Amino acid sequence: MKANFIVGIAWLLLISSPSLAADENTWDSLSASQQTALAGFSEEWDSLPPLRRERLLRGAEHWASMSPQQRRDARARFSNWRGLSDERRDLIRDRYADYQDLPVEEQQRIRDNYLRFKRMDRERRQRMRDRYLNMTPEDRQRAREQMRDRPRPATRD
Repeated sequence: MKANFIVGIAWLLLISSPSLAADENTWDSLSASQQTALAGFSEEWDSLPPLRRERLLRGAEHWASMSPQQRRDARARFSNWRGLSDERRDLIRDRYADYQDLPVEEQQRIRDNYLRFKRMDRERRQRMRDRYLNMTPEDRQRAREQMRDRPRPATRD
């Protein structure tokens, strides 16, 4: 009988712990700076799932650690993101998921190519864009394969 009682108490504690964790981050328990950063969620905050609250709090902490220039850049990126059509955003999400599924080496190759492209002068980048846009789908595929198969430059230590 004692064992059943102890198991019952343990079970109740396990069941109640998620609800206790949810109460840790009530709107009223947030600091003034957190409330300011998360003001858009004030009405619904206490009804959000605990995991969502945690993610939003981490985002607010990250925001607080950013420089003014980083915040301006983030606002601009978010504004651009919001201006995209739903279809375009879905395509970007799908491509990002594909990228995340690639091996680490392939991800690094893509980042290296992107950085090399960004270091080019504006006119050369525009010529490359124009050339790519004028390619047939088959030519684009061949170009991708050539980029993938070409030898990588040696890294400097």
